[in-house]
Amino acid sequence: MLTIDFNRIQVKPGDTLLDLGCGEGRHTIGAYLSFPGALIVGVDLSLKDLTTANQRLQEWQTDDVLAQGAQAQFICGDGFNLPFADHSFDHIICSEVLEHIPNYQRFFAELHRLLKPGGNLCLSVPRAWPERICWKLSDAYHEVEGGHVHIFKPADIHNLVTQFPYCARGQHGAHALHAPYWWLRCLFWREGEQLWPVRLYHKFLVWDLMQRPWLTRTLDKLLNPVMGKSVVFYYEKQQS
Repeated sequence: MLTIDFNRIQVKPGDTLLDLGCGEGRHTIGAYLSFPGALIVGVDLSLKDLTTANQRLQEWQTDDVLAQGAQAQFICGDGFNLPFADHSFDHIICSEVLEHIPNYQRFFAELHRLLKPGGNLCLSVPRAWPERICWKLSDAYHEVEGGHVHIFKPADIHNLVTQFPYCARGQHGAHALHAPYWWLRCLFWREGEQLWPVRLYHKFLVWDLMQRPWLTRTLDKLLNPVMGKSVVFYYEKQQS
């Protein structure tokens, strides 16, 4: 399940792409499969998530995929002090990460350091009003270790990014059908994800993801501008 729309960025053979806060590798692997000849690097602090990401990557490394010439690697690293030179990457993805980081301004400054002028920056964060409902329904949702510590409005993200020389290239919502799932999870947090309403809705989401029926895809598209669980932002870094 990809949050970033890869059709909005043009990654050429030889380009470098960083997926910062890659988790279990969904965008890293998606980029690896989508951009032949590029070098894709996923970075995360969690060794457990990176182990899963590497296992998933190996499952996709068929002869046909390898012949396309893309390369992917996962690195365990601290987003505040990454082992890369200035302007190392042509494209950076940072999806569903900033809301977890107390000092997100410093984190973003490190991200900015790594992106080349003219490069694409793709960010996503949870949409503010569905996120507020989650916080009201469950304290544990955002108080667990590694949970969400910020709720961002679009203006907050725009102000964060444009303190540096960036040009906005668009934004959109994503995963509208997932918002009710998280409301159910928060409402029944103590009972857990195996409680029947949560489990049933999760099965619906998996079915939708795998089958992609016209009705739910259309409904998701119509609802994304107003209740997409995530808001995705695209920027281009300008010359200083």
